[in-house]
Amino acid sequence: MKNSLPTLGKVHPDFFNQHIYRKLGKPDKSIIVGPQNGVDFGVVDLGAKVMVVSCDPFFIARDLGLEKAAWFAVHIIASDVAVSGIAPKYLAIDLNLPPEITEPELVQMWDAVHKECRKLKISVITGHTARYAGCNYPMVGGATMFGLGKKKELINPKAKVGDAIIISKGPAIETTGLMSAYFPEFLEAKYGKSFVQRAQNVFYQMSTVKDASIAASVGGVTAMHDATECGIWGGLFEIAQHSQVGMCIDLNKIILQEEVRLTCECFDLDPYKSISEGTLLATANKQKAKTIVEALEKAGIPASVAGEVTAQSTGMRVLDGKKNYVLQHPRVDPFWGKFEEYLKKR
Repeated sequence: MKNSLPTLGKVHPDFFNQHIYRKLGKPDKSIIVGPQNGVDFGVVDLGAKVMVVSCDPFFIARDLGLEKAAWFAVHIIASDVAVSGIAPKYLAIDLNLPPEITEPELVQMWDAVHKECRKLKISVITGHTARYAGCNYPMVGGATMFGLGKKKELINPKAKVGDAIIISKGPAIETTGLMSAYFPEFLEAKYGKSFVQRAQNVFYQMSTVKDASIAASVGGVTAMHDATECGIWGGLFEIAQHSQVGMCIDLNKIILQEEVRLTCECFDLDPYKSISEGTLLATANKQKAKTIVEALEKAGIPASVAGEVTAQSTGMRVLDGKKNYVLQHPRVDPFWGKFEEYLKKR
């Protein structure tokens, strides 16, 4: 292993596969889905039912305001269970809080967590709460979300050759939601106050809970994934790697919201490589794909069929008008470096 300074964000899949994936403790036959790239959750066979599990940092982006930050923190974790086709149901949460958080602030944050969990029908079952030196925003702990459902409801992600590729909302949803909240002065200087408000409104798109529930209810879905680190390109690579398939993606059929496009231009970010919590990537039977897109749009969620799953031998390819090129994995999400850069500027 090299001794160079590591990059921020998730470790690269090559490192994960070599140093993490091979060392998973005691094997257990009841594990239907274990940890792997391209899959947001694990699954344990309980007999008549299955338990879906996912964990994440408890991410409180304080500059959003504690209520919005708590909303986001809950949806990050809930989304990873929802893409299994089974609704999130139980939450275990570990709050390792920074020393400076006051009791009124903690009450405000937790009230928002409670409120959103009630909306999503999630019950908190256990946890830990304390202040510790060395703990800082935004990573103020960790949480594990559980779902419980029938085996037939589980979408064990495996894209199949010939499936349609469905993308909801388009790229860089989280990038836009966070950059506009943290650095509005840069957007205002370039596009004006009204644009800042529009960009900040993207914030509440940062969840795939509703998207996944709708897609699963239509049927025909073979895999779902939340496009987080490395954005749409990284997420599609992960689905393809896990499913051992290739993909042909039509760039011009991916929805690109104006607020996203302009925000990414302002901060010199490639939207397709940038973190996009809230963008649902799904593969589905072609006969069902149109119906899934229509159901999402009826619920106010923009979506499109933006490609096709192909044989692994064809690799990952992008169509852009008359151009046709091989898609390379982004390896590093540009959001984290840019976010750090603008924190220093601010």
